[in-house]
Amino acid sequence: MTALFDFPITKKWPARHPDRLQLYSLPTPNGVKVSIMLEEIGLPYEPHLVSFETDDQTSPEFLSLNPNNKIPAIIDPDGPGGKPLALFESGAILLYLAEKSGQFIPQDAAGRYETIQWLMFQMGGIGPMFGQVGFFHKFAGKDYEDKRPRARYAAESKRLLGVLNQRLADRNWIMGDDYTIADIAAFPWVRNLIGFYGAGDLVGITDFPHVTRALALFVARPAVVKGLEIPKRG
Repeated sequence: MTALFDFPITKKWPARHPDRLQLYSLPTPNGVKVSIMLEEIGLPYEPHLVSFETDDQTSPEFLSLNPNNKIPAIIDPDGPGGKPLALFESGAILLYLAEKSGQFIPQDAAGRYETIQWLMFQMGGIGPMFGQVGFFHKFAGKDYEDKRPRARYAAESKRLLGVLNQRLADRNWIMGDDYTIADIAAFPWVRNLIGFYGAGDLVGITDFPHVTRALALFVARPAVVKGLEIPKRG
């Protein structure tokens, strides 16, 4: 494929600005990672709402971009070598945008890999475990008579919050003084856990003061304030 309009997804979500990066997303914890990153780096982009209410994520057009039918996904019309690049998985997209812009990831190899390490900590731990807490505490799982699954995921979420709290005990951000993609990945999930999921008491969030202190700094950033609302829900 050599042009943006060669991608089938553009038939369902036409690009009004084909020269800009195209974002296909929804303002969930995974979705806003990318909109926040795009706002932080100042790269022009065009957001498209993928509505779960109408099962947009299972449409042939969306599946042509992400066969795993999850948001977010992007097409960068100016990818490596000047050719369009399609990507899914929020962690991969954050890493790509950090390297493309030269922002929010250390330039030295050791710092870069340490940041990727903490990005993977969110992808493999915080996201899946906090998501399970949401299911068993707020959504359909809350009606299950057996509360052992909720207890198991709440306990694991507490453990992960403890790891993050210890990491933040003597530093402003996960990587120290510098805000990175590790923070952009983790804190939307922390915010969602204690906000939208209403699970702050369940996981004992007051026991993790360094996490809540860093979360407050995160949500005060202008790019975060804006990115949390993108794409706009219909």
